[in-house]
Amino acid sequence: MYAVIATGGKQYRVEEGQQLNVERLGSIDDVVDLPAVLVVDGANVLSTKSELANASVTAKIVADATGPKIDGFVYKNKSNNRKRWGHRQKLATIEVTKIKKG
Repeated sequence: MYAVIATGGKQYRVEEGQQLNVERLGSIDDVVDLPAVLVVDGANVLSTKSELANASVTAKIVADATGPKIDGFVYKNKSNNRKRWGHRQKLATIEVTKIKKG
């Protein structure tokens, strides 16, 4: 059985016991419930809003992580205008503990 969850503006395909990095949700050892977009259990597929009303995915935050470093540079010709910037996304490593079909 697997499910597709939505968090942080993205969708992920998850199974029980799987670990993945998502945008930060809380602190370490917190338990979070994530909404399921799709649940597949063999030949049964739950995809409509009424079928997914009671479906959820429970996950535990295992660790904090950081994404890749993104470097940016803005330059405007002939005006001595230069700007450097950088960004590194803060992530949380979660472990899926339970997929509930409802």
